[in-house]
Amino acid sequence: MFDTFKNRLEITGTLITVTALRISAGRSSEPIGSDLPVIKDALGRPLIPGSSFKGALRSRLESFLRAIDSSFAEDPANFTSSIRNNQVKAFKEQHKDNDLELTQALVRITDRVSHLFGSPWLASKFQVRDLTVLPDFWFGQYQERDGVAIDRDTETASDGKLYDYQVVPPGTPFEFRAVVENAEDWELGLLMIGLHQFETEQIPLGGGRSRGLGVVKLEIDKMDWFDARDEKDHKKTDAEKLLEYLKQLVNNNPTYVDAKSFKEKWTESIINHLRQELQARSNTQINVEDK
Repeated sequence: MFDTFKNRLEITGTLITVTALRISAGRSSEPIGSDLPVIKDALGRPLIPGSSFKGALRSRLESFLRAIDSSFAEDPANFTSSIRNNQVKAFKEQHKDNDLELTQALVRITDRVSHLFGSPWLASKFQVRDLTVLPDFWFGQYQERDGVAIDRDTETASDGKLYDYQVVPPGTPFEFRAVVENAEDWELGLLMIGLHQFETEQIPLGGGRSRGLGVVKLEIDKMDWFDARDEKDHKKTDAEKLLEYLKQLVNNNPTYVDAKSFKEKWTESIINHLRQELQARSNTQINVEDK
């Protein structure tokens, strides 16, 4: 998957908290302060782990694809099921002397979401940096809120169950940076659908969502695209184009194409890809029934 460099998409922007945000660092052991503080960086500023953003994005895309066909997005918890695990072991034994054949066999049993986000046997093509707060807009002001556990019998506050938790206030901007490498057009289309959900405030982050916390809005500033593939044959790399790109990288002046113009093309690609998959499975089912 990564033995040959094909393309690279760099996405930069700002993630803004629309409502207060709580990504907990776990219960604090400090004698004073919040019972449930938020995650912070080394400077004591709020931090959104890249894994939190990526996980929420993946979960939303999985829900979409499962509604179309459950095999398009397997439950990650079942990746290590005995059947799947035995299947992977069998492939490794069968193709132990040929890495290419092993990779191709593993790719065939990988669901569509895992092609982009990775699986236990397949590296992720999509990487998100931890989102750090923009220092010019952060004044060290956290909000403290109270919570209480409810007694299910009396439907009132349980004795001794009062606690407080920390949140990042609304309007706090975080720097967003993500990279995708060696992605197919349909994989990029899947990513565009997911990012659009963040752009339209459809994917919340963190805890306390029932309290209205975690609504965020992604504002994408740039989508820089470089494609090293040959224009006539995407299976081959244009060596001269890649050499020029490497030269520009060293000089800190790489030439990118604005990928925003490709969003419609990539989105159409994922739609066509899924339709073709559904049609192929339908034809297979018909052939089985005919026999």
